[in-house]
Amino acid sequence: MITALSGETSRLRATVDFVKEQDTATLLPLLLPGLDGPELRTLVEHCAFSHAALLVFPPDEAALDATLADCGLVVDAQPRPSVVVRRRLAERHGRSAAELDVGVLRPAVECLDGALRSVEVFALTVPPGSDLDTVAAHERERQHEAHVAFEVEAPDSLVLRGLCAAFGQYGATPDGGGYNPHENGTVFYFTVPAEAKAGYRRMELYVPGDHSDVLATHLDEHRVRQPAEALLRLLTGAWTTQALAAFARLEVADAMDEWRGVDVAELARDVGVLAPNLATLLRYLTMLGVVSEDRDGFRLTDTGRLLRADVEGSMRPLALMYGGPFYESFAALEHTVRTGQVAFEHRFGENHFDHFARDPELAELFDLSMAAGSRMFDPLPAHPVLTEANDGAVVVDIAGGNGELLSRILSAHPRLHGLLLERPHTVETARRLLGAAGHTARCTFQAGDFADVPAGGDVYVLSRVLHDWDDDRCREILRHCARAMPDTADLLVVERVLPADGSASLATAWDLHMMCNVGGRERRADHYARLFADAGLTLVGRVPLPLDGSVLHVRRTGPADTGTRVP
Repeated sequence: MITALSGETSRLRATVDFVKEQDTATLLPLLLPGLDGPELRTLVEHCAFSHAALLVFPPDEAALDATLADCGLVVDAQPRPSVVVRRRLAERHGRSAAELDVGVLRPAVECLDGALRSVEVFALTVPPGSDLDTVAAHERERQHEAHVAFEVEAPDSLVLRGLCAAFGQYGATPDGGGYNPHENGTVFYFTVPAEAKAGYRRMELYVPGDHSDVLATHLDEHRVRQPAEALLRLLTGAWTTQALAAFARLEVADAMDEWRGVDVAELARDVGVLAPNLATLLRYLTMLGVVSEDRDGFRLTDTGRLLRADVEGSMRPLALMYGGPFYESFAALEHTVRTGQVAFEHRFGENHFDHFARDPELAELFDLSMAAGSRMFDPLPAHPVLTEANDGAVVVDIAGGNGELLSRILSAHPRLHGLLLERPHTVETARRLLGAAGHTARCTFQAGDFADVPAGGDVYVLSRVLHDWDDDRCREILRHCARAMPDTADLLVVERVLPADGSASLATAWDLHMMCNVGGRERRADHYARLFADAGLTLVGRVPLPLDGSVLHVRRTGPADTGTRVP
């Protein structure tokens, strides 16, 4: 033990000296050979060398304090939990994260260039005789957690993605990472190239805040480099769907807190389930970033919060739908690929519109699940067609569901009027939603089908409709629209458009979903343009939307049929 402690003290002193002697501009080229000139200046502009890190294994708190003092490090705060390192240790050694009490301290160091940086000290307490001795011995030998770190002070997603890409361009490869809710910070780990000369094999990019979107891409790239693990994770995707669906169905998120951990036994009593089984589910969801675990128990992350029923933008209905009827139908995907028959119809004996219409609870869940993807609509009310529309212009939302999109448009533009066309049972749901938003006086409701598209509107909207149908039915729907549209009318079509270059997109996933469950498909922009042309319409513009959506701006090609003005 004395030898181990003295060795850690020596390594810690060496880490302190390293931090004092380095600066951003000299350290980056040592880690990323070949980096110089404009690229180096760009990286120096956006990130700064902040600390070097070491994992130590004191027998108790007093021993840790003595080691820090021996190295001239002054600490004026208690260690904070280190979620990321604890998880990495647990995965590496097959341990439960709960038994690995890893804390982190960041004592300041005054450097030769006058800057104030820090030494990041991870500490896992290993009392004499503890079964963690083997973990400590392995980590002392391999130094898995030793790294140097650069901090991004004012990040946005574009800058962050650019930094990750630049690191990759000069040979750094993704090596994990995570979000620490105790510090509200995201870390991206990289393995440096073999020819690096800094004496460290790993580097970290630390970013204040929760950057789960960029982190997910980073972690995916890490897994891709390990084919067997990547395939195994892909094969267990069904477990993820059902874990999220069970979490939502049991209303666990609604019983949890975003700001404090909740004990599993207490949580199990609140939702009426078995505590050991709930703990197993929550540990899995911790791995997914839906919940996090600390000394007090489990708490919701920003991602998990979206599975509460009472939050704006709740995605709970999607979890119930994807883990319910659509999950069952996906089991027959092979049948669809082999025969062409829609898997949902094969499983339930009828198409999904008829199936949901016969079951009021399912119909409501489907409408709510469509509304749950409403973040795609956020920028749509700012489309020039709507912002430049004349006072009193009528927006016709064709198959507008529960009215979520039309409500957003009318809220953004008090001078506009709306007309919602939908099936009879859905019209009543939309009437209630738009009434609650205060839009009843400016909105008309019409029960009907696509053949009933009213003539004389100013702006027509088809949101996530065409992907439900094959090309022939799409042409028929679009011809109904074209006949109803005056010469000056605009049509806004909201869909996920397949990328022409085959790049990753949610549209590709939804293409499979539509084939399996509806018999429809996603399409490329040029495919939509041909469908529009066949109906006497012209694609005149395309604007991207969130969640890989697009709004396609369409106008009539020739003169409109005469029709009665929409009231």
